Amino acid sequence: MQREDRKAAIAAYKKREDAVGIYAVRCLVSGEAWVGKAPNLDAIQNRLWFTLGHGSCTAKSLQAAWDQHGAAAFTIDVLERLEPEESAYIRNAMLKERCLHWRAELGAQAI
Repeated sequence: MQREDRKAAIAAYKKREDAVGIYAVRCLVSGEAWVGKAPNLDAIQNRLWFTLGHGSCTAKSLQAAWDQHGAAAFTIDVLERLEPEESAYIRNAMLKERCLHWRAELGAQAI
C-alpha cells in the first residue's frame, strides 16, 4: 500500500460514524434472551464475548448461562440501528427507550 493510500484509509476510518443501536444475545439451548444498547454495534460482540469468556460480565444471568452452555450456544443479533444524533443526550434517551421496547417485546433480560 502506498503512503498516500494508507493516509487516505486512516482518514476515512477516523471519519466513519459508529453504528448505534439495540442488540439481542440469545441462548440457543435454553431459549433465553438478553437485550442491550450499544454506542458501537460493530464492536459489541467482541467486547461482550471477551467479558463473558473471562467471567466478568455484569449481567449475572447471562454469565451463568454462558458458563453452563458455552460460547457455541450463543448468538448475537442487531435488532435496530438508530440514526446518528448530534446530541449525545438525545441519542442516549432514544437508546434507552428502544431498549425497553425490545426487552418487553422479547421478554428479555437486560445486559
